[in-house]
Amino acid sequence: MNFCSHCGAKVIVRVPPGDHLPRHICQRCGSVHYQNPKLVTGCIAVWQGRVLLCRRAIEPRLGSWTLPAGFMENNETTAQAAARETREEANAELEDISLYALFNLPHISQVYVMFRAGLRSGQASAGAESLEVGLFPEAQIPWEELAFPVIGESLRLYFEDRRRGRFQMHMGDIVRGEDRRIRILHHRAG
Repeated sequence: MNFCSHCGAKVIVRVPPGDHLPRHICQRCGSVHYQNPKLVTGCIAVWQGRVLLCRRAIEPRLGSWTLPAGFMENNETTAQAAARETREEANAELEDISLYALFNLPHISQVYVMFRAGLRSGQASAGAESLEVGLFPEAQIPWEELAFPVIGESLRLYFEDRRRGRFQMHMGDIVRGEDRRIRILHHRAG
């Protein structure tokens, strides 16, 4: 950020009084511009035991498989955002949506809120951000072609819970270590 979105003057980075982190501060009007993590919502949508996956038509990870997910918009709930992303990416409607997992990704300043839902009528087709969509049984999940670690972890937990016959809420951190490798730290939520 170079300029204030309120008055257009140049901003500087410093710790404002009463704060403990550096922020962008306008030198003219004094506005403090906070930059906070982005909220991403997604859904494990299931039809007759198979999971809906979308093959990405956009970067990052063009051509990789993912669950329908994306950034939450203003004026919507997390569940509404997950349903919207499913409509946009897979032309599909959800039913019986329930909160399933929360993952912190501090190395990229994102928080993922994942839901679990039924796929109404089993109908899906590629939306503008998908090359194709498919319904996959566990044995056919393209594990090596998944776009992001959070997607793989969400699916792994889902299939474990399904085998146990009991779904529970999950929480975890997906972090990048000093060696640049991604690590998944798990905390059971319920």
